[in-house]
Amino acid sequence: MVDEDRRSPAAVVFDALGGEYEKAFAGSAAHRASLKWLLERLGPGSRVLDVGSGTGRPTAAALAGAGHRVLGVDVSPVMVEIASRQVPEGEFRCADIRRMPLEDGAFDAVCVYFALLQMSRAEQSGLVRRLVRALRPGGLLVLATVPLDVEDFDGVFMGQAVRVTSFAARDVSALARGAGLTVLREESVMFTPTHPDARPEPQLFLHCRRDGTEPAG
Repeated sequence: MVDEDRRSPAAVVFDALGGEYEKAFAGSAAHRASLKWLLERLGPGSRVLDVGSGTGRPTAAALAGAGHRVLGVDVSPVMVEIASRQVPEGEFRCADIRRMPLEDGAFDAVCVYFALLQMSRAEQSGLVRRLVRALRPGGLLVLATVPLDVEDFDGVFMGQAVRVTSFAARDVSALARGAGLTVLREESVMFTPTHPDARPEPQLFLHCRRDGTEPAG
């Protein structure tokens, strides 16, 4: 077993949630619409990086089911085990994306669905720049987050204590553009997870393309 004191806060939370997270968020029409947008624009057999891949559903399952080569990365060993079982045609690694080596231009698309919220603002900004560099020129990046102007906010998420940092919506868009992305589509929704302890939350989905120029930073 991994010593809980040595695991990242996100790993502790999502190890505890396991499959309950998928049940709570499986009904998100906005998430599925975002995946549809991406799938309509990917060439056959595209290589896709799924950051914070969770249980593998719906993101990795939809992509792999369409014939794309998916690499899912998550800090939670419980989530990686579930995803490997549920989406056997995908590849999943238990790793911290902040420290995982990424080859420049290696991916046709990158998905980042709600994976940034337990990182500092500096870590979020730096990671988005790294993910843009991991895209081929013209590649696509989909980023979803809870656009609240909060930093190190102590809260409760599905019964688990969490410390959340995020940006206001306009700053998320600015972060994406500053990293070398063109925002092609932006959608804001309110979503209530299917869980007794869940509350309605704002969600922002950005659908982006990597510019031909080098990303900043």
